[in-house]
Amino acid sequence: MFNQDPGLNKVLSALVYAPLLFMAAAGAQTRPQPVAETIGANLPAQPIGANDLVVVSVYDAPELSRTARVGADGLMRLPMLKQPIKALGLMPDELESTIAGALRAEQLIVDPFVTVNVAEYNSRPISVAGAVKAPLTFQAVGPVTLLEAITRAGGLSPEAGAEILVSRLPHGTDDPHTELLQRIPVKGLIDAADPKLNIPLAGGEEIRVPEVGKVFIVGNVTKPGAYPIVNATESSVLKMLAVAEGLQRYATKEAYIYRREDNGEKNEIPVPLSKIMERKAPDVPLLANDILYVPDNKSRRLTMGALEKLLIIGGGVTAALVYAGVH
Repeated sequence: MFNQDPGLNKVLSALVYAPLLFMAAAGAQTRPQPVAETIGANLPAQPIGANDLVVVSVYDAPELSRTARVGADGLMRLPMLKQPIKALGLMPDELESTIAGALRAEQLIVDPFVTVNVAEYNSRPISVAGAVKAPLTFQAVGPVTLLEAITRAGGLSPEAGAEILVSRLPHGTDDPHTELLQRIPVKGLIDAADPKLNIPLAGGEEIRVPEVGKVFIVGNVTKPGAYPIVNATESSVLKMLAVAEGLQRYATKEAYIYRREDNGEKNEIPVPLSKIMERKAPDVPLLANDILYVPDNKSRRLTMGALEKLLIIGGGVTAALVYAGVH
């Protein structure tokens, strides 16, 4: 096929075979990537936890490659391996080394090439509940802050109270009795934008936004209703009567506070209303969920049980007053 000239034949041979030799050498030196790489970019690297979905790919060994979910015990099981692999707390690259070591130890592959991708994190739930616009639970994939979690829940609702409660379990325990509770003031977090209050979340937190406390004012007042307590330490009979725009004409000289205690007991607290109005008796503090009842001096006084039933059945303070015949 070549010319009779030996020198020219050497040149032509070099030109024909050199590209082939280069391609063969390149193929021998380049190790193909495992199939798992085509699945997509890995999620942010975080320690693997229970119920996380992990994609394990062993190069040139499809029978050992699989998608596996980490069990509640932190272990994952792979085909042909006698012992389960402990994945709990490992980073993806650390799990790669652990699986490769297990394959070598059981003499399945001399020099295994293992890649691990986390397809789904399920071990870091963050729940946001209470006085938010859209309560939800989501997974903490990557860094998350308290403000980001509140934003995902649509922000605070108008009924939100003055505090945000963040509860979490300390690291290394799953005992609910050791739960840590942190109180975050809403004004400091949102209005003052204090960065120290915008705490980082790692998953496993429960965020609760209690509704603002309310005092129910019923009876012979100008504007009965349910009024929020802006500052629990400054709520009193006189201040709440001012919010309700004062007493009506037939109000009695004595009012009553109906209070349900934390242990479930019901208390009826007499209030010397006329003396307080005349500054002859000290003002009486009110707590959240108190019912301040100012009876009519011409009708029979209602009991706490009757008022509570009317508030529930009637659907509100106004309905309760209509049923009670005090308008």
